[in-house]
Amino acid sequence: MRIGELSQRTGVSQRSLRYYEEQGLLSSSRSDSGQRHYSDAAVQRVSLIRQLFGAGMSSRVIATVLPCVDIPDDLGVAEETFTAMMRERDRIDADIAHLVETRDALDVLIKANGRHRASLSTATEPAAESA
Repeated sequence: MRIGELSQRTGVSQRSLRYYEEQGLLSSSRSDSGQRHYSDAAVQRVSLIRQLFGAGMSSRVIATVLPCVDIPDDLGVAEETFTAMMRERDRIDADIAHLVETRDALDVLIKANGRHRASLSTATEPAAESA
């Protein structure tokens, strides 16, 4: 299939598909006129790439992990991808911990703001009654 059809079938722009190829995440063959042609398996490949991007992985990390899909019986590849996946998991855990800290700090500010708003509303009530 050509790039336009792959784009339609996956919902991924042609520009993104070309980017995936530039990054070594996706491959195609070329016609004599230079048009890209993809196998039917490219649809699943693009879906996997999108899932990995959606999980916050960079194209560099995805390029490191994808060989375990392409060459599943190679121990060296399996070890390398395992290391990359564990490193990525650690990064995600650190991001989660940072987000929890940020949320907790925001909760403190929200409580302080609530107390401040409450004090402002009680301070202005008597003035409103005497007017």
